[in-house]
Amino acid sequence: MNFKLMGTLNLKKMIKIKSPAKINLYLHILSKLESGYHEIDSAFQLVDICDELSFKESSMGVQVECDLGIEMHENIVYQAAMLLNETSDVNHSVKIEINKNIPTGSGLGGGSSNAATALVVLNQIWDINLDRNELMALGAKLGADVPFFINGSNAYVSGIGEKLVNKNSESKDFLIIYPNTHCSSAEMYKKFDRGTTLDLDKQNSFWNVYKSLNNEINDFVTKYRDDFKLCLSGSGSSMFVAYESHHELDKILKIIPSNWRFFLTKPLQYAPLTMKF
Repeated sequence: MNFKLMGTLNLKKMIKIKSPAKINLYLHILSKLESGYHEIDSAFQLVDICDELSFKESSMGVQVECDLGIEMHENIVYQAAMLLNETSDVNHSVKIEINKNIPTGSGLGGGSSNAATALVVLNQIWDINLDRNELMALGAKLGADVPFFINGSNAYVSGIGEKLVNKNSESKDFLIIYPNTHCSSAEMYKKFDRGTTLDLDKQNSFWNVYKSLNNEINDFVTKYRDDFKLCLSGSGSSMFVAYESHHELDKILKIIPSNWRFFLTKPLQYAPLTMKF
């Protein structure tokens, strides 16, 4: 990916870019490092649940609008824009509107994806011209998953998230189950670190911590995980199941509690960002 926009870039016309989610096909926590970060082994798969970021011309500094109910300076997209300003030593302006479809605290990487999208687009809009490796290093300051989304392709992921080896997309579709529970990655890692025994689960090291969140989740996982091959994405809270037929899908849909949400998704080989940059 060379980060060059195809065609003429003109901020007088609003630019809209889709920012995709990811799932962790597996996630193994290998160790905690002295830095406080964790060494992981994982495989990231892009899926077609997408937020949408709109970039508009502004003369009022960096403005970010989103309906998450948080202060603008706490939004990772605002932090990404300000980090680029700091890097270029110029106070550029832009207005960014975020239309959220990816649930927050769901283990689907929505915030990291949004930050990556902002870094790549603003790098071009503001004519800063950092290369991919420089942008990925900058993104790592915002979050461990941001470099993956800047790279824009499915990958085997290791280190603290910065080591990427591109992989082919999965072929099956995925049903993502969101139990309307927000999981803070930082808090989930703290709970994992407090565990008395290492979770050797082959799919995701967070399963035991995740099941302890509440009785409804624990009962659901205990009852259905083995029969339906439930997988956990990130540190939660989303689970997912791969399926190939409507018959399989219908069986899964019948077990989802009525107060939970679900998404029917298709795998992506590349992030939409790579089609334009």
